[in-house]
Amino acid sequence: MPTEDLPQEIAAELSRAGLDPACVVMLIDRALAEDLDGGVDVTSVATVPADQRSVLDLVAKQPGVIAGAPVAAAVFHRASQGRVRSSLVADGTSVAAGDLVGSAQGPTRDLLLGERTALNVLCQLSGIASLTRQWVDALGPDGPRVRDSRKTHPGLRALEKYAVRCGGGVNHRMSLSDEALIKDNHVVAAGGVAEAFSAVRAEFPGIRVEIEVDTLEQLDEALDAGADLIMIDNLTPAQMGEAVRRAGGRAQLEASGGLTLANAREVSATGVDFVAVGSLTHSAPALDIGGDLRDAQ
Repeated sequence: MPTEDLPQEIAAELSRAGLDPACVVMLIDRALAEDLDGGVDVTSVATVPADQRSVLDLVAKQPGVIAGAPVAAAVFHRASQGRVRSSLVADGTSVAAGDLVGSAQGPTRDLLLGERTALNVLCQLSGIASLTRQWVDALGPDGPRVRDSRKTHPGLRALEKYAVRCGGGVNHRMSLSDEALIKDNHVVAAGGVAEAFSAVRAEFPGIRVEIEVDTLEQLDEALDAGADLIMIDNLTPAQMGEAVRRAGGRAQLEASGGLTLANAREVSATGVDFVAVGSLTHSAPALDIGGDLRDAQ
C-alpha cells in the first residue's frame, strides 16, 4: 500500500472534522489491503488498459445527509498513490435522489480499486448522518438534543460519532475516560446509587458524573447525591415529565430506552435535555450511493 502522506488540503479537512489524519490513513490502508489480500484486482487488470483514464461519479440513489466526504477523498488518494483527484460536496449537505455527491478522476484501475472502500465509508457515515437528521427534525428546533452512545463498530468510533455531528446531533462520551456513567451494574457493585456516586467523586473529583436510573425513586437518590446529569432509562413520557418536575433544574436529564421517531415529539414535550439513541451508530441503514464510471474528457 502507498505510504505517502495525504495532501495538505485533505489532511486539513479531516482535522477540521475532528478526525486524526494518521488514524484515517491507517484505517484506509487496512481496508485496501483487505480488498487486495496481497494480490491485485484481477478483474480490472484483465479488462481495463493500464493507461485508461476515467471519471467516477458518486451519485445519491435516495435522499439523505452526506458524511465522510474527506475520508472518501483520502481513500482515492491512497488507492492511487496520488494519481486520482476528487471533489465531493461538503459533509452535512442534504441531497436528493439523483444528486451528484462528487467525482473522482484519474487512472481507471485506481478508481475501481478505491471505489468500494470510498463508497463503504460514504454510505455508512451518510446513513448515520441521515438518521440523526431525522431525529433532529422529529424532536423539533426547541426540543432536546439527540446524542449517540458507545454502541459503535470497533475501530470506527471517531468516524461514526463524527457522522452524528454531521447530522446535527451531539456526542456523548468518546471513551470510558471522558466522564463517568454510573449504570445499574456499577450501582450493584458499589452497594447503591449514592455509594457509587461518592466513590467516583472521591477517586476522580474533577470528572463529570452521569447516573442512570430506571425509577423515579432512584432519580431522587441521584439528585440528592449531586449528579451532573441523570439518564432516565425506559420511563414513559408521563414519567419523564414528572422527572423533569422533580429535577427542577438541579441536573440535566437524558431520556433513554424505548425511544422511536414515532414518539420523539411526545418525548420532546416532556422537557428533557437530551435523548440517547444508540441506533444512530449501531443500526442506521446505509445511504444508497452509487459509482458511475464515464470517459474522462
